[in-house]
Amino acid sequence: MITKRIIPCLDVRDGVVVKGVNFRDLKTVDSPVRLAERYSGSGADELVFYDITASAEGRRLFTDVLRETAKRVFIPLTVGGGINTTEDFDRVLKCGADKVSVNSGAIKDPTLVRRAAALYGEQCVVLSVDVKRVDGRFTVFSRGGRDDTGIDALEWIRARVNDGAGEVVVNSIDTDGVKGGFDTELLSVVCDAVNVPVIASGGAGCYDDFIDLFRKVPKVDAGLAASVFHFGTVDIRKLKEKMRENGIEARI
Repeated sequence: MITKRIIPCLDVRDGVVVKGVNFRDLKTVDSPVRLAERYSGSGADELVFYDITASAEGRRLFTDVLRETAKRVFIPLTVGGGINTTEDFDRVLKCGADKVSVNSGAIKDPTLVRRAAALYGEQCVVLSVDVKRVDGRFTVFSRGGRDDTGIDALEWIRARVNDGAGEVVVNSIDTDGVKGGFDTELLSVVCDAVNVPVIASGGAGCYDDFIDLFRKVPKVDAGLAASVFHFGTVDIRKLKEKMRENGIEARI
């Protein structure tokens, strides 16, 4: 049985971790370095860092926070936000990231994924997609969920995986921060559409939401969440114990 991963997500703005609902109404949580250390020591399989306003503000991702985190944390680190060129990939990887997540940058330049995969390997390229239902179809949004691109999400994900994206993070705007459970309908169709690891993001509110995710969408590789970990609603070690009790393999 394939081990399922549990991944805390740190959304960073102005050097601190923040969290909101449906990508809006952001509130300060804590220092990203402190949180990263905490999660590394509590059984997280990986960490994801997003500089959530870098793309919207047209600036480069925070490298000082990344370097400090990479010195102290020894689990895989995926970093995204403001990734628009292969030079951005190079800079982030040199600062200590293991994988680089691209979202709005790939929308602006659809060749970016292919070029980055050729330079750094498919295992380093993570396609992050912010998806919302618009008129009954799954649609891609850009700039941190601000802009409706009109792009069909499944077509977009398939195309970028064919270009070399080695992993896909599916962020459901409809369920983000609502704590009503993961968007299993969306995740199921994405998992059926591609043959690379798919990470579920958006909607976790309790332990059972993760159990429900892995049961309803057995092809999904990982569950990613933020506030339930940040505020202590879900303890990662306890979550993994519950997963095992329910026949879901997890690294403890």
